[in-house]
Amino acid sequence: LQVILVSANKLTRYIEPCQLTEDFGGSLTYDHMDWLNKRLVFEKFTKESTSLLDELALINNGGDKGTQQERERSIDLNFLPSVDPETVLQTGHELLSELQQRRFNGSDGGVSWSPMDDELLAQPQVMKLLDSLREQYTRYQEVCRQRSKRTQLEEIQQKVMQVVNWLEGPGSEQLRTQWGIGDSIRASQALQQKHEEIESQHSEWFAVYVELNQQIAALLNAGDEEDLVELKALQQQLSDVCYRQASQLEFRQNLLQAALEFHSVAQDLSQQLDGLLGMLCVDVAPADGASIQQTLKLLEEKLKSVDLGLQGLREKGQSLLDQISNQASWAYGKDVTIENKENVDHIQGVMEDMQLRKQRCEDMVDVRRLKMLQMVQLFKCEEDAAQAVEWLSELLDALLKTHIRLGDDAQETKVLLEKHRKFVDVAQSTYDYGRQLLQATVVLCQSLRCTSRSSGDTLPRLNRVWKQFTVTSEERVHRLETAVAFHSSAEKILQECPEQAEAFNDMEQFDEIEAVGKSLLDRLTVPVVYPDGSEQYFGSPSDMASAAEHIREKMKLVSLKKQQLRQPEATTLES
Repeated sequence: LQVILVSANKLTRYIEPCQLTEDFGGSLTYDHMDWLNKRLVFEKFTKESTSLLDELALINNGGDKGTQQERERSIDLNFLPSVDPETVLQTGHELLSELQQRRFNGSDGGVSWSPMDDELLAQPQVMKLLDSLREQYTRYQEVCRQRSKRTQLEEIQQKVMQVVNWLEGPGSEQLRTQWGIGDSIRASQALQQKHEEIESQHSEWFAVYVELNQQIAALLNAGDEEDLVELKALQQQLSDVCYRQASQLEFRQNLLQAALEFHSVAQDLSQQLDGLLGMLCVDVAPADGASIQQTLKLLEEKLKSVDLGLQGLREKGQSLLDQISNQASWAYGKDVTIENKENVDHIQGVMEDMQLRKQRCEDMVDVRRLKMLQMVQLFKCEEDAAQAVEWLSELLDALLKTHIRLGDDAQETKVLLEKHRKFVDVAQSTYDYGRQLLQATVVLCQSLRCTSRSSGDTLPRLNRVWKQFTVTSEERVHRLETAVAFHSSAEKILQECPEQAEAFNDMEQFDEIEAVGKSLLDRLTVPVVYPDGSEQYFGSPSDMASAAEHIREKMKLVSLKKQQLRQPEATTLES
């Protein structure tokens, strides 16, 4: 090249005016400040994009090469570029858009102009840089996404192992130490409270399990093929451990609940047996048969309640034994034979003890039932004996008040005498029945080892009434027999017509009849005197007067007959 020195007004000699600006007398439209700003923007974009491409290439290439640890280390060291890729891309797009518009924003009047050569060369360079940036930035985003996914997967794996390690470690150890069922309601409740504390600790880890399971499910729905196997393995491991631990907790809770129900039924049954035993140990002295029947009914109800309680205890105990027999499957390798044997021995011991106590109570109930039945018989015998006394008293009263007729003739009097003997037989049977009942009360009292309440009252009454009845009956028999003799003799005299030669003998018979009649009349006025000195009359005075009047009428007939026989005798003597 040759350098030529010329003045400004002579530049047109060498350069076309269209290629010179107005400052040099040309017509070329050119804004130097605008070109300078665009040039600065271009150079800044070129510098930033080139630097960013190197950083992104380092990051992206570092994530593809080397071992897993080297990739992770490279990503960790160069994870954040020095400039924001989005900002650089936006600047490049704006610059490319202005270069493609072939117009500078600062030109006067917006007149079109032909771009400079460097501007024409800048367009493909900007486009190439943008393409490279987009490619590297896309790879960078994928690397970031993979790292984020890997980080999330590692966090999930770490949390999963924390849950698994705790459940298989401290959680399982807590359950290994809890095998007892308690020997009472209070002990079982204490074990239940301890189990609730264990469940509370487990519930915190189960909440973590639920959260992790949701995260794993989300990753499975949006994860890559290469992560599915690992995620499913983590999910399966976590689910297996949690479900196994939850099943163990539920099994333990059900076992303790069954033990509590067993001890509750055992306590109720023990109280029932204590109440029944207390009732049987108290010696009762019921006042009558109704109270005895009520006592027997109460005993039967209590014994039936005990039977139902023992049956319920056996059912609860068998259910608890079945659960304990299945407990070995949850032992996690621990030998629970000793613990289970203690629990089984305790349950069987409680059931056997309750069975023995029930058997003793049943034996005592049988004895009490026999005693009560004997007392029922005793009360019945006493009641029937008292009734026999009443019956005998009624017979005595009937004998005195209604058995007063002596008959109008010998035949009727004999009929009355026969009826009286049957009446006496009834009274004798009543007396014998009462005596047998009283003898039975004595035997029952000896069997029951109690003092007879009848021998001091009912027996003397029975004997006293019987003696009164015997005396009254003898008096009645004597009167009827006298009446029979009187009526027979009188009727014989009144019906016969003896010859004159036998008149003297007939006079003697008349005298005997009159004597018997007088004796009968006198006896009607005499009271019955009892052994204790008391007196009692047959019937009322009017009844005795009526009977006496009938005898007197018959005596008058005999006297009239006697006078009729004496008149012929007097005539004979005169002759």
